[in-house]
Parts: sequence; structure tokens; C-alpha cells
Amino acid sequence: MKQIPYWMDTAPALPDRSGKDLPDEADVVVIGGGLTGLSTAYHTARKGARVVLVEKDKVGSGASGRNGSMCTQGITIGTAEARKRYGQERARELYDAFRDAVDVVEEITRTEKIDCDFHRAGRLAVAAKPRHFDAMRAKQRDLAENFGHETQLLTRGELKAELSSDYYHGALLDPDSAALHVGKYVHGLAEAAERAGAEIHERNAATRLTRLPGGGFLVETLNGVIRAKQVMAATDAYTDKSLPWFRKRLINVGSFIIVTEPLGEARAKELIPNARLVVDSKNIGHYVRLTPDHRLAFGGRAAFTPSNPASDVKSGEILKRDMTASFPQLAGVRIDYLWGGRVGFSWDRIPHAGEVNGLYYSMGYCGHGVQMATYMGRAVAEMMDGRPEANPLRGLGFPKVPVPFYNGTAWFLPFGGAYYQAKDKLR
Repeated sequence: MKQIPYWMDTAPALPDRSGKDLPDEADVVVIGGGLTGLSTAYHTARKGARVVLVEKDKVGSGASGRNGSMCTQGITIGTAEARKRYGQERARELYDAFRDAVDVVEEITRTEKIDCDFHRAGRLAVAAKPRHFDAMRAKQRDLAENFGHETQLLTRGELKAELSSDYYHGALLDPDSAALHVGKYVHGLAEAAERAGAEIHERNAATRLTRLPGGGFLVETLNGVIRAKQVMAATDAYTDKSLPWFRKRLINVGSFIIVTEPLGEARAKELIPNARLVVDSKNIGHYVRLTPDHRLAFGGRAAFTPSNPASDVKSGEILKRDMTASFPQLAGVRIDYLWGGRVGFSWDRIPHAGEVNGLYYSMGYCGHGVQMATYMGRAVAEMMDGRPEANPLRGLGFPKVPVPFYNGTAWFLPFGGAYYQAKDKLR
């Protein structure tokens, strides 16, 4: 069993972008080589700016290469909560941005000819309990009437044509959500950014930012110092102590995934005949999909501990138990891949982007990072070009940090996890 992300292991080999000399100056320095940073670099370079991206490891080594490789529609906090917080008009605007984000990913893959298995697989939101299905009925009406989004409600009997499992009590099918191979997408987006003129410097962490009196920043890195007119922080769940203001405004939650041995096309189709993306309705739920080579990927918040080799193994055992509860026919299947990573959550469970003290940022995707990181990279490029209205998250400033003396270490997560697990048992 490999304890590395399947998506990065099965993508084309990435070139070595380390050890290069930094230029003395740039129009834009992007900190972070995940999808947010790569998209920002790509879109900013296409505008003619001189762009330098610095990444402390390899591109895609953080959350961008460690996720479920889903590109799904739907706002992170749900439509009812969005309406309650922001009113119907603003909620609709935000919802439309989350939907448009999937289109942006598709547009880039087509424009840049990125072969990453992008296709509109559709997402099944499956009901783990009967009352969850009742809530889906109301959600379907709300989506259609107030957000212009048509979905299909599937009863437990109808769901059998989509999912070979007796575990669930029905589903809400969104036909337009997409699947892709995120490792290939990261690889292709990095190459597209370089073709547009961006420089990518790997294994070169930004260690300090100094705002200059006349404007711009000095960016100190492990391999030198560069002066930038503008700087973009694109670090999300992997924000370190060099950016303390952002670090304390994010909660980093562990997420873990197992991937089976190849099942063969026929057996894979028996499990999920139409290769849908599957997300269950629990607070501590699972996300499931088939891979392009007919394996089953099964992920979730299996444990509320940081990812490391030992905790990943324990999380993998939990995930295999849960996988076989949902799909008993996989009880004897070998697990070929297991890995963990961090997901950046904001305190109010919605992404945030903007500018603070001259520094641009976008982070806190709350599990919707593949599409929203790509979309927000484009939005930040527009913001840095003098178009603040391009930011769909404008006005949604980070909320006050509710935990005194919090510095980015989420010591309270095991308690929160126990609370939500208890809620799942009761509801």
C-alpha cells in the first residue's frame, strides 16, 4: 500500500522547478503552488504581468493534490444558511459563483488542452437517514425556485440504478457537477502558467514579507529576496507562521482517502453504473468516486488528528470499515493507496478573498477547493488589475476569531469531531 496521493502518483512526472535563480523584481509574486496560486499566476501572466510563483515544496503537494478530485456545484454553507446570512439576492450571487467555478475549470482544460479526464459526471448527494431524504425534498424545491438550479430527486428504489448499496435512503442528483484527475489538472495548469510567462520556483518557501514605504513588498525566500509590486497569498490550509494573520483565521481539518486495487470496468460499473460522484449527508460524512482506471476512492474526515504516517494508517482502517459498511461486496478488496491532508476551513465555513494591508489572498475553501481555487485565482488576477468587483466574495470579511489566543493549531478539533459524530447518531 502506497501512502501517497493516488492522483499525484498516476499523473505525468512533474519537472524539477527547484534551484533556479530568483529575479530581483516582479510585478506579482504568488506564494503557494496549489490551484489558487497556479490559477492566479496563469491569469495574471496572461495579462502581461511578470509573475513569479514560489512554492515551499512541489506544485500540488498540498491540498490541491490530496483531495477527492471532485469539481462540484453548491455553496459551502447551503442555500438556506446563505439566505439567512446574506439575503436572497446576495445568496443567489454567491451560489452562481460556485456554479460558474465549474465552468471556469472546464474552460481552462479546453483552452489549454489539459488532458485531465474532465467530464460532467454528476453528483449524488445521498441520504444517510430517512429524515435526510425529507430535507432533500425541500432543498430540491429551493434550488429550483430560488437559485435556478434543476436537480433530480431519487427515491431509495430509484437510487439502485445509480448506486449498488442498500445503505442510503435516496439521493439528490446534480447532473452538472464534474469529475477530473486532479493530478493531471495541476500538472497541466502549471505548464499553462509557464507558457503564459509565469516563473515557478519550487522548494523555495517565502519566509518573510516586508511592506515597502513607497508601495509593494520585499519577499524574502529561502533562495533569495525579490521585490514585488503586488503579492498574492495562496496558501490556504498550508499557511504557516510566516503569514500569522491568515493562519489564525483558518481551521485546518484533516481529510483522508483510500483507493482500492483496480476492480475492472465491469465490477466498477456494478458499483456506480454512471460513474457519479457520491457525497453523503452526514456531518462527518464520506465522498466516493471511481477513478479513471476503475478503482474506488473513498474519503472522509476519518480522524480529527494531524496527518502523519501513523495516524493515516488508523484513518485508513476506519475508512475501510466504513467503505465495507456501504459496499459489503468490497470486503476482501485490497487497498492500494492511503493518504491524508489538510482542508482549510474558515470560522464561518465560507471562502474569503480580498486584500488586507496591501496583500491579496484567497483561502478557506471548506472542501470546495478544486473549482473555487481555480475560479478565485482568476478573480484575484482581475482584482490586482484594478477590478475589485470581480471578487464574488467581496464584503465577506473574515469573522472575529472566537477562540482566545488561537494561533492556527486547532487543539479543539477532537472535541468538535465528537460533537458532530454524536449529532450524526441522533439525527
